[in-house]
Amino acid sequence: MSLISVLARAEAAESGRAAPLATVRHRHLAAHPLVLVPLTTAGEDAAPLGALVGTDRGAPRLLTVPQPRNRELRSTFLAALAEEVLPHIESAAEEVEYVERKETEPETGKKVTVQAELCLDAPQLLVPNPAGVEFLRLLGRATRFRRTAEEDPQAAHPSPPRVPLLGRWLSHYAERARVPGSSLLLPVTELLIRHWATGRSTLEDQHLAALLAWIAPPPGTTGEAAALHAELARDERGQLLVPPAGPSTDPAFDNTLLGPAIDRFDAGVADAAADLAHLVEAQLRPTWDAVWHAVDLLRTLPPAAHLPARWRRDRHSYTHHRDRVGAGEPPQPRRDDAVTAARKLVSREQSQAELDAQEALDDPLTMAERRLAGEAFAGEVLDVTMAYSEGKRPMPRPLVTCRSEDGPLPEGTARLHRALPSGGEQRGEVAEHGEVFTVRLTNGMGRSKEPAEGSVPEPGERLCWTLFEHAPRGGPGLPEPEATPWTHGGPPAQLPEPPDAFTPEDRL
Repeated sequence: MSLISVLARAEAAESGRAAPLATVRHRHLAAHPLVLVPLTTAGEDAAPLGALVGTDRGAPRLLTVPQPRNRELRSTFLAALAEEVLPHIESAAEEVEYVERKETEPETGKKVTVQAELCLDAPQLLVPNPAGVEFLRLLGRATRFRRTAEEDPQAAHPSPPRVPLLGRWLSHYAERARVPGSSLLLPVTELLIRHWATGRSTLEDQHLAALLAWIAPPPGTTGEAAALHAELARDERGQLLVPPAGPSTDPAFDNTLLGPAIDRFDAGVADAAADLAHLVEAQLRPTWDAVWHAVDLLRTLPPAAHLPARWRRDRHSYTHHRDRVGAGEPPQPRRDDAVTAARKLVSREQSQAELDAQEALDDPLTMAERRLAGEAFAGEVLDVTMAYSEGKRPMPRPLVTCRSEDGPLPEGTARLHRALPSGGEQRGEVAEHGEVFTVRLTNGMGRSKEPAEGSVPEPGERLCWTLFEHAPRGGPGLPEPEATPWTHGGPPAQLPEPPDAFTPEDRL
């Protein structure tokens, strides 16, 4: 946790209201996201009890499983969930634009430019918290390998037709949620924690209603008091006034209301299914309203400048999976092979580095964290001296003298970076260091002998230098699977010839 975050939490604890951690919104919010609030039974992962799902905050669809141990009822629930989720996911599959990309010809191995489709948008899913993301991941893993009656006429318990496709999409969205900066599947509590700091721990902030109480407490009370009421207040029957839907249920609800209602359903009591649906909706509706309240709060923040670029990568991911499904490729494997896992790890590490740099460039509060950590510093330009490199073709290498009150300042010939007003990144190196330091600019000034207009700062201008690259580059590329040694997950080496078969003559 950074010093800025610690100070913000201390300020929130003192004032009784959440303190801002960002001045812009660092994640994409779709105009019409699909909100999914799941509820599971205690003691079994991904065993659905019910869900509220939809894109209209005033008219969600309630799905319930009156007896979670009943296989047929669970299949009915999954089929209804597919009816709600798949049309939303497939709604952006047809509207595309054409972009250029590089591909390798299999015959010659040369890089060629081809035209490829890119969906203009990608559907977004919102869940209350990270446990909701994990529920969807487990649900996708449990359903994407199922066989329908058309695929396997001999199956004892065939899957409803669209359920395996739902599992494939849920698996893709859950996998994409692990990529730093992705916005296809977002837990709302993590969104709020990124933009506001409360006076509590991160674990306590996973209660959505309590977190919202700190950010926007009711008039006449503090965030701490409102959060305690959201967490602990119960009615005369001992039931929570604000059920968390986390997606697990409250034990008091399980023992007092849910268990007897399921027993009545098993006994065939009339209207037992309707009573169960009413109980499940009462548990889900407060969280459903809280998710939309959080969306309203997040929309008050302007989007970050680099947000469209990250959302474009989400669109590429969505388009790629659409193409895989349309081509009839098999579902995602249960476990990645070593080469695929390594590629994913490298990609996520690079995405994290890019996200850290972009958030700092987009948000002064985030940049302040990097300045306090000694990873960036701001300074005023005192003087600019024109200089040139040595060689047959001298290139401009201006010396920019700055004064900064930040510290500690870099020593030696550290590489520095700054954002150009016209866009892009300019690099430099420290020529002299101290309270007054000099930076030698090394690029970003055009290819002529005279620097391009606006590429060299003027005296009196205030600059922000960073020690981190604004567009971090990845490491060396990994070899192709067929060129990877078998010790690292590649193809096995040529097996030796099998030994001679055992014969009676071999027995003593």
